[in-house]
Amino acid sequence: MTHWLIAPVVLPAMLAPFIVLAARFHIGIQRVFSIVGVLTLIAIAGGLAWAASDGTVLLYQLGDWAAPFGIVLVGDKLSTIMVLLTAVLALFVLIYAISSGWDDRGWHFHALFQFQLMGILGAFLTGDLFNLFVFFEVLLIASYGLMIHAGGNERLRAGVQYVLFNLIGSTLFLFALGAIYAETGTLNMADLANRVDLIDAGETVGIRVAAVLLLLVFAIKAALVPLHFWLPSSYAEAPAPVAALFAIMTKVGAYAIIRVYTLIFPTDLSVTSGLHDVWLLPAALLSLAIGMVGVLAAKRLDRLVAFSIIGSMGMVMVSIALFSPEGIAAALYYIVHSTLAGAVLFLVADLVRTGRADLNLTPQPPVAGATITAGLFFISAIAMCGLPPLSGFLGKLLVLDAAYGTDLMVWTWVVVLGSSLISIVGFARAGSVLFWKAQSIAPPQDAVPKAPPATMSFVAAGGLITLLAAHTVFAGQVHSYTTAIAAQLFEPAPYISTVVDTPGKLSEPTEGH
Repeated sequence: MTHWLIAPVVLPAMLAPFIVLAARFHIGIQRVFSIVGVLTLIAIAGGLAWAASDGTVLLYQLGDWAAPFGIVLVGDKLSTIMVLLTAVLALFVLIYAISSGWDDRGWHFHALFQFQLMGILGAFLTGDLFNLFVFFEVLLIASYGLMIHAGGNERLRAGVQYVLFNLIGSTLFLFALGAIYAETGTLNMADLANRVDLIDAGETVGIRVAAVLLLLVFAIKAALVPLHFWLPSSYAEAPAPVAALFAIMTKVGAYAIIRVYTLIFPTDLSVTSGLHDVWLLPAALLSLAIGMVGVLAAKRLDRLVAFSIIGSMGMVMVSIALFSPEGIAAALYYIVHSTLAGAVLFLVADLVRTGRADLNLTPQPPVAGATITAGLFFISAIAMCGLPPLSGFLGKLLVLDAAYGTDLMVWTWVVVLGSSLISIVGFARAGSVLFWKAQSIAPPQDAVPKAPPATMSFVAAGGLITLLAAHTVFAGQVHSYTTAIAAQLFEPAPYISTVVDTPGKLSEPTEGH
């Protein structure tokens, strides 16, 4: 048992109240502690990812209570790499929030930011379905506070819509947990992997209902069509650094689907046969198509980026829905790419906002710092559209290759390639309006020139672009690692034996418990 595994949860959980209680009126101290905390998280996450890279499954038992009776945190290749991705993203988002002054436009930004990290990282590390629900609620509450940071009627309205829709998901989650516990007597994921397999084929109604409800809950978190309505307004109205951090939140839903439906409800499980291929892949293809059509139809830059997030999640879910080692490996490669690309696009949108009257896609005078901003927009748009030479192109090739030979191969290829073309047109239209046509419009004579964004704001966005470039340069190594992750997911025996020590057997209570 390693105590380091709980550090990514405990560290932000301790930092947040400290910031509120000891540095509430000192924004400089808040910034220092937030930066130091995130840097520490990166170091811890890197160490955990390294420790799990050889296939070791890390375990932490809270209170030294063994599973399934106690709460456990589990770190394998998948969970630790997601923790590392979140921590690295948080650093650049935090740098942007500080340099742009977003963190000082309302109260408790840094405390809420830490609580948000606690919820996300806890969701990745938990080995228990009920605690997955708990961490979902933590990140939901914190994300609502971050969404309405700095106030405004539109932001408040979008925040209420966001909370209400996610509360519906939380209610369904509780129903699913109740049904699973009634059928199996446990909510520990490793223990469930053993017990669900032992359910009699004639008594599967309850567990099938629970599996469907879980899939609906995770589809809401992943903004899968038709459960995506909350995302465009919520992400578009959120402060830019908050929206950039939210790029990882939809991946929590994708992660949950991967974890639960490879460990507890795999495709070869008789009690949930047919669940994976009935509507998940068609819904993913529809999400990809609608997301990119939304990019083409968007009249504001922030909504264009929000719809591109829906489209990118559609691409991720297309690959996940194949439920093959090749599909999961491609999905994980694309998750890293789409998280970085989506985050940098939200930051670029805010850079544009600082130099224009609004984000409407209408010709206006050139924005302050237009040259650098245009370059960042061009590169990030190439990444999101999946054009060579960046990692989006390689990710789409991996997805297409994973879909080759499947029943819906033709539909998958048509939708992926067609949506790519649509996204190119949408981003090209936006770029030409924002940066090319603006050169032909002279600012009013009495207009006061706006100051360009802070240098560190460009550094934060450029840092994410650099990570995208590294993701491309080291694509071979990254894909080899995601392939190893997929192999570990489809051979869950070491995970189960590490957590419950009874692989393939029904866990029975022992004396004294």
